[in-house]
Amino acid sequence: MTKPLFITFEGGEGAGKSTQLKRLATSLRCQNYDCITTREPGGAPGAEILRALLLSPEHDWAPEAETLLHFAARAEHIAKTISPALAAGSHVICDRFYDSTRAYQGFGQGADTGRIEALISMLPIKPDLTLILDVSPATACERLIARDIAADRYERMGEAFHARVAAGFRHIAAAEPDRCVLIDANPDADTVAAAILKVVNTRLS
Repeated sequence: MTKPLFITFEGGEGAGKSTQLKRLATSLRCQNYDCITTREPGGAPGAEILRALLLSPEHDWAPEAETLLHFAARAEHIAKTISPALAAGSHVICDRFYDSTRAYQGFGQGADTGRIEALISMLPIKPDLTLILDVSPATACERLIARDIAADRYERMGEAFHARVAAGFRHIAAAEPDRCVLIDANPDADTVAAAILKVVNTRLS
């Protein structure tokens, strides 16, 4: 039996994470793998409460406070959803994990990166594979407009912030090549999905 993998999707706004996560889960299930999909912030009842606070445009958190809220939600998510699923033998595919905190709060908002790394070191698990979807600002903007839904707090932040986040994700990918794979997310969804499935199947074999 294949060891269950904890796979995370990362990337900036409009990169296509949610779309590609669903497509990967469908492909794996068609190959008779058990898997669950989940998300951050959120993924467990208590964590979803914190998600609502973090994404609400009504709140302007200090970067340090925001970082701690993300890790509080993450601890709940791991305890209630991720770890039990892995223990039961299911692959777990998650939309965002701690690399988003590194990119958004660390690179994007200037939170202390040393403190972020200290919090990461306290987590009981880390991803086996992280797929970082890299997309141009123009493509990301087109996709966000096409959603036709109200922008959340992060989506409303300026171009300079999102440029720092994108640079942060590229830095993370370069720093941890054994875990992270940078995926060109600019092509059509089918092309991106095929590239992702090839990477994942290599890890499963």
